[in-house]
Amino acid sequence: MRTRKERGVWQEGNDVTLLPEARRFMPALLEAVEGARESLLIELYLMESGVLANRVIDALVSASHRGVDVYLVLDGFGSMGLSAADRQRLTDNGVWLRDFNPLGWNLTRNISRDHRKLVVVDQRIAFTGGFGAVDAFLNSWFEVAIRIEGPVVADWVGLFLKVWESPLTRGGEQAPRITPRPHTAALVGGMRGRVIWGQGYRFQAIRYSLLVRSSSAKRRLWLCTPYFVPTRSLRRRLRNAARKGVDVRLLLPGQSHDHPGIRYASQRFFMRLLRAGVRIYEFQPCFIHAKFVLADDWVSLGSCNFDHWSLHWNLEANQEVENALLAAEVQQLFEQKFQVSQEITLEEWMRRPWWMRIRTMVFGILDGLLTRLR
Repeated sequence: MRTRKERGVWQEGNDVTLLPEARRFMPALLEAVEGARESLLIELYLMESGVLANRVIDALVSASHRGVDVYLVLDGFGSMGLSAADRQRLTDNGVWLRDFNPLGWNLTRNISRDHRKLVVVDQRIAFTGGFGAVDAFLNSWFEVAIRIEGPVVADWVGLFLKVWESPLTRGGEQAPRITPRPHTAALVGGMRGRVIWGQGYRFQAIRYSLLVRSSSAKRRLWLCTPYFVPTRSLRRRLRNAARKGVDVRLLLPGQSHDHPGIRYASQRFFMRLLRAGVRIYEFQPCFIHAKFVLADDWVSLGSCNFDHWSLHWNLEANQEVENALLAAEVQQLFEQKFQVSQEITLEEWMRRPWWMRIRTMVFGILDGLLTRLR
């Protein structure tokens, strides 16, 4: 039986700052890294050589040169675009680099990826969201991050340590041992929050938490995800909530999508959701890669896409917060994005052309086969 700690503990006295778009979170992230004095713990899924990767590498190398212990975990698949020269530059300059689950001959094991995004500075400040060190995050994709201080930072450190010390993580064997600090004292007037995570089929706390909130929401249930391929239980809860009068809305990518097939596959769920009263918006300006949920005054934001793949295979982690002020900020962010999105109505969806119906069916069948992989 899992302990209360393993399920994620709610803690008072945290400070969580919403940082929408790269123009806000990238400067905040780099400023925090440049201010590090003791340690940097970084865990990323996507990192590929380019302008942003160079800026990140410069900051990590500079930190290492001034005596900061820099620990970097990259996913073995998501970092395939990082050149050997960039990797060499990191390790030659004192950055301890490890790869989670490098690709091998075991095809089933290859499917499981470390999809988390985490930066912890001096075990005092943490950042999470959907970001990565690829140029698309600078000007092509919409993304959201948060800056975290308070007792929950120690839980983020604990999550990082589990991956750093995992038998699936390779490299950097001579790195100094990371000693976790005691929990930071609660901040006066701070927010109530907890770290929640998932490890594929082994541990799905993120999924269970979302299902509970979807069932208990009284006023609103708004969900933003780039890959809307939800489990049957989540689809049922979205419909039930809408039928009970809860304001249920989905903010999804429009035609700008890094994996169009997933968008087409997700559209097979639209008819039943629309008939139940769920409102669906497709974001128009660019690809929306952010992942966040608002249920009444509860916010969940981090790496999890809330789709079959994330919930069944990947290592994921989100920050949950119960706070009316942060919820109001997230509400405002949602409303801004709704204004530049196209709402899909039931009437319009019923009139869609035959070729769209066939496309949805074909990609839906393919997605259904993939989600049945074990």
